[in-house]
Amino acid sequence: MSPSATYHTTVRWTGEHRGHLALGNGPEMEFSAPPDAHGHAGVLTPEDAFVAAANTCVMLMFLWATERFRLELLSYECRTEGTKSIELDRTEIFTRLRFRPRIRVARGGESPDVVEARVRRALAGALKYSLVANSVKSNIVVEPTIEVA
Repeated sequence: MSPSATYHTTVRWTGEHRGHLALGNGPEMEFSAPPDAHGHAGVLTPEDAFVAAANTCVMLMFLWATERFRLELLSYECRTEGTKSIELDRTEIFTRLRFRPRIRVARGGESPDVVEARVRRALAGALKYSLVANSVKSNIVVEPTIEVA
C-alpha cells in the first residue's frame, strides 16, 4: 500500500452567500460566492481558492526544484489566471490555468543560456510534481519571464 496523507477543512454557513472556513493547518477566514454570483467582495471565494491552490503548490514545488538544480533564486512572483466556461445548462468548469511566473536567478559562473535551460527544467519539474496541478482537469499554460542576472 502506498503512503497517504489526509487534509481537512470545515465550513460553516453564516448567512446569505457567506461562510466561515477553518483549515486543518490552523488559519480561519470568511468566504463568499463571488460578487457576480450574488456573493460579496473582499473575502475569499472558491474560485480564488482554486487558482491560489494551484499557484501556491507550483511555487513551492519550483522552490524544491531550484534547490535540486542548484539555482540561486533571487526572486519569484507568479500571477495565475483561472479561466472558467459557463455551459448552456449553467454548469461551470475551469478550462485553463495560465501561470505567468517572473523569475530572477543568479548567473554564477555559467552562461545565461545554460542557467535559463536549468530554470526551464526546474519549472517543468515543478509542474510534474505539483499535487494540485496534477489534480485538476484544466489545461495548464506556463508563460515564464526568466531573468538571469
